[in-house]
Amino acid sequence: MQRVNFGRRRSILADTPAEQDQRLETLHSYDVLDTEAEADFDDIVELASKICETPVSLISLVDEKRQWFKARVGFEPQETALDQSVCSHAILDGDFTEISDMSADPRTADNPLHIGDPRVKFYAGANLVAPNGQAIGTLCVLDIKPRTLTEFQRQALQTLSRHVMMQLELRKKIRIEAALRAEMDHRVKNSFQTIASLLRMATRKVHDPDAKDVLALVERRFGAVASLHSELMGQGGQSKVQTASYLEQLNKLLAASAPDHVTISCAAEPGELQATQASALGMIVSEFVANSIKHAFPGDQAGEVSISLRRQNNAGGWLLECRDNGCGHDGTVSGADSSGLGRMLMATAAEQLHGRLTTDFNPDGALMRVCFHA
Repeated sequence: MQRVNFGRRRSILADTPAEQDQRLETLHSYDVLDTEAEADFDDIVELASKICETPVSLISLVDEKRQWFKARVGFEPQETALDQSVCSHAILDGDFTEISDMSADPRTADNPLHIGDPRVKFYAGANLVAPNGQAIGTLCVLDIKPRTLTEFQRQALQTLSRHVMMQLELRKKIRIEAALRAEMDHRVKNSFQTIASLLRMATRKVHDPDAKDVLALVERRFGAVASLHSELMGQGGQSKVQTASYLEQLNKLLAASAPDHVTISCAAEPGELQATQASALGMIVSEFVANSIKHAFPGDQAGEVSISLRRQNNAGGWLLECRDNGCGHDGTVSGADSSGLGRMLMATAAEQLHGRLTTDFNPDGALMRVCFHA
């Protein structure tokens, strides 16, 4: 395939668009100039070249002092000055421009493309029009011989130009959503930190044992929600969380609040849970750990609490096991505390999982199992 070179003569510059400031602002809002090549755009110019039977096809973006090519076939330069640009004329002339013989058109007769070797004789371009009506460039095809496109080729070029804009709009929306999500995540984390500090301050000022238990339970529940939020944002705001990383986050939270004589470990097989399931699981785990710390290791007795989440079968079944090696909970139900709120929350969480909860207590420790399906 022949590739276009340039002569040195300067051609007639296109007039500056009437709304140039807005047009340039629109172009720059896509944040596409000087980015790497992308297959989605490369495929479009390849297809345009084949449909129009031309050796050259370009996605040309007209900047203030240059035209830059997001994708190109049969053309070496990544960008050119505007005195070598036919597209800067095309964006002034409706939605579609076709110049059958560049030597016969005053806009292009002196263009270095036309006087180069080989000489470009033919140009057709469909404008890339943003939703606000501003033309930011063209999808164009060039040939080294005078010619005209068929009606089908014109329609195809215009259809492909709209597809280019769809791709640019999609990338812009994704980028904006990512920025908004990051800002939201930052603000939520700040709110979590503020609320956690208030809870700790309130707990220190309260002396009633039942009230302390309630505040501690709220703090644990809040911590589980914070861990869930962190994991969800790590997954790009999706509604599912990864089991292993979520349990790791939860383990860090629980270990930070555990006394020195109690070791906490969490392990999970790889998989995904819905956010609501992860929230319920976090409630069960945090309550079991809190009550093991409170009841199973009196007198600073050293001990371990271990949490495991593993698959039961190939049909989406999961088994959550919570164990401690303490002295037991005096025959009480795991998760029970003086207020009974822990037991109620764990039972509610198991129902949210549509799971079956079983317990086993003896002087050598406590074991709780929850079977559920993802």
